[in-house]
Amino acid sequence: MGIVMEDSALSGRTGIFSSRTDAGRRLASYILEKVPLSRPLVCAIPSGGVPIGLEVASRLQIPLMLGIVRKLKIPWNPEAGFGAVTWDGRVFLNQGLVQAAGLSREEIERAIAETRKNVHDRMELFIGSRGMTDPAQRQVILTDDGLASGYTMIAAISALKPANPEEIIAAVPTGSRSAIQLVSRHADRVICLNIRSGPSFAVADAYLHWYDLSDEEVAGLLARARDMGLA
Repeated sequence: MGIVMEDSALSGRTGIFSSRTDAGRRLASYILEKVPLSRPLVCAIPSGGVPIGLEVASRLQIPLMLGIVRKLKIPWNPEAGFGAVTWDGRVFLNQGLVQAAGLSREEIERAIAETRKNVHDRMELFIGSRGMTDPAQRQVILTDDGLASGYTMIAAISALKPANPEEIIAAVPTGSRSAIQLVSRHADRVICLNIRSGPSFAVADAYLHWYDLSDEEVAGLLARARDMGLA
């Protein structure tokens, strides 16, 4: 089991971050205070993890790379995912949810094909010919704006492991207790400032101002990172 770290003053509450930028700054401050750093590298999961990751990379003055992961959407409920596809083409399925949703093999294969294309397109858009930073022997800080089920983060962790990083830290502002426990089985360390329990959980509930980031906004954040010499 990985180490789980939380801010007890922030856990259990809703509406505690004004924005993703605010959440990223608070997360960066917590990491600086609590985590011994050794050749760290931020790996941000688009879209929501990019403003979080940029704030962490900026405050710690460390490189920023992208770990593009896209959820496999349930056809009749695109807000919900039954797994994920990573930047290296790996597919991870939540078998329990697949069975509960009654997804057919055809529906699963169609979703995988569509999501792989989406990952490829985003790789071309956000990374292009620049390539990805080698995470070997580095302390990788994986950022997202929150953990609901945890499967996107687990997929990113699994894609990173073959590169032999020194340590993988899953770092998020908010998360459900069940997702944190699940991710802790895969990451070396999980940092979550705001852990919440209960019958329902939504990442957005931790933020006063919440909206889905556009590709243009993500590209703008990455341009800022390059201007700052972080990417």
